[in-house]
Amino acid sequence: MARRALKLASWTSMALAASGFYLYSKEYLDLNDFGAVRVGRAVATTAVISYDYLTSLRRVPYGSKEYLQLRSKIHDLFVSFDDTPLGAASLAQVHKAVLHDGRTVAVKVQHPKVQAQSSKDILLMEVLVLAVKQLFPEFEFMWLVDEAKKNLPLELDFLNEGRNAEKVAQMLKHFDFLKVPRIHWELSTKRVLLMEFVDGGQVNDRDYMERNKIDVNEISRHLGKMYSEMIFVNGFVHCDPHPGNVLVRKRPGSEKAEIVLLDHGLYQVLTEEFRLDYCHLWQSLIWTDMKSVKKYSQRLGAGDLYPLFACMLTARSWNSVNTGIGRTPVTATEDSEIRSNAANYLPQISQLLNHVPRQMLLILKTNDLLRGIEAALGTRASASSFLNMSRCCIRALAAHKKKNTRSFFKRTQISFGEAFSLWQINLHELILRVKGLRLASWVLTLLCRLLPAPH
Repeated sequence: MARRALKLASWTSMALAASGFYLYSKEYLDLNDFGAVRVGRAVATTAVISYDYLTSLRRVPYGSKEYLQLRSKIHDLFVSFDDTPLGAASLAQVHKAVLHDGRTVAVKVQHPKVQAQSSKDILLMEVLVLAVKQLFPEFEFMWLVDEAKKNLPLELDFLNEGRNAEKVAQMLKHFDFLKVPRIHWELSTKRVLLMEFVDGGQVNDRDYMERNKIDVNEISRHLGKMYSEMIFVNGFVHCDPHPGNVLVRKRPGSEKAEIVLLDHGLYQVLTEEFRLDYCHLWQSLIWTDMKSVKKYSQRLGAGDLYPLFACMLTARSWNSVNTGIGRTPVTATEDSEIRSNAANYLPQISQLLNHVPRQMLLILKTNDLLRGIEAALGTRASASSFLNMSRCCIRALAAHKKKNTRSFFKRTQISFGEAFSLWQINLHELILRVKGLRLASWVLTLLCRLLPAPH
C-alpha cells in the first residue's frame, strides 16, 4: 500500500513542478537500494508472470492444482529470464528475457495486488487532501485526487499502454531519430507487457553521450521537435518523459543518434479548442505579443493570474517574458530569483492549478520534466528551440483553418500564408546563426590578440 500511496502522492509534486520552479536536483531515491524490496520483487515477479500467462493465456483457474503445476513451467515461454529487473517503479518492473525464437524482449510486469490496492490508495489520498484543506483553506489540491482517479486505471492497463505505443509510433513515423519498441501482442496481457528490447543511455547522461559521440545539442533539439509535434500538431502527448523513459543510443549499423521512447501508460489527449488556444499562447510568448499573452492565458483559465501563468509555462521571470524569452538567455541570477520566490506564490499557484483545464496539468508536468532534462544536459531552451515550436504552431493553426473552409481560393491563401510564415522563421534562424558565427569569430580574434604566441 505504501508503494501505491507513494505513486499517488507524487502527484503533489506537480504543484511545484508545474510552477516552473524546478530545482534541477540530480539526487533521486532509488527504492531498489533496499534489499527487502529487491527480494520481494524477485519472488513476486515469477508469481505475476505465471498467473497472467498461465491463466489469461491458457485459461487455468488461479489457485487450482493445475495452476500450481503450470506455475513452474515459465521456461515454456522463455529460454532465459533475468530475475534482476532492469528498472523498477511504483506500479511495475521490467525484466530482460529471450524467447524460444531467439528474440530478446523486455517484459514489463505489474506488481502484485496493485489493481486491488489502488482504490484504497486513492481514498487515502483523498482523505489527506481534505485534511490539508482543513488546515490550509487557501490551498486547493482536490484536482490531484481527480487526476489520480482518471489516470491510474489507464496506467494499470498494459494493453492500453501497448496501443498508445503503436499510436505514437505511427503518428511520429516521419521522425527518423525516434524509436518506439514494437509490442508483442501474442504474449501481452493487462498486467504483463512484452516489447522489443532496446538498450541505451538515459537522456540526461552527458557522460554516456560523450563516450558514444552523441551530440548533446542535437538530442535536445530532437526532443523539442518530438514534443512540439505531439502537443501542438497532434494533441496526443506522452506525459512521463523522465530520464528513465527516454533513452539515447547510436542506431545499430549507423552513426546517427536515436531517441528511444518508453513507458506509454500515461498520455494526455488534448481537445482541439485547448490545443489551438495553447498554440496561440505560445506564439504570443515567443514573439512577445503581450496583449495576446493575456488573451489566451485567460482563455485557458488563468484569469488575472496570467502573468504567473506565463512564468509557469516558460520557467522565466515576468521581466524576461516581457523582454522576449527567445531574446534573453537564462541566467543563474534569474534561476535563483525564481527559486527563492517560489514559496511566496504557493497560494496563487494552487488557485491557478485549480482553475486551468485538467488537460493543462499533465502538460505542465511534462514541460517541467523536459526542463529537467535540458538542465542536466546544459541545453536550456534557446532561440532555435522556440523557433521549432513556432513552426509547429503555424502548421497546426493553418491545418485547422484549411479544415474549416471549403473555398479553394481561401485554402490556397492559407497555404501561402503558412509557407510565408515558415520562410520568415527560416530567415530569422539563419540571421541568428550568422550573428553567432560572427560573434564566435570576433571572440577567437580577440583571444589570439590577447594571448602570447607560443615559443
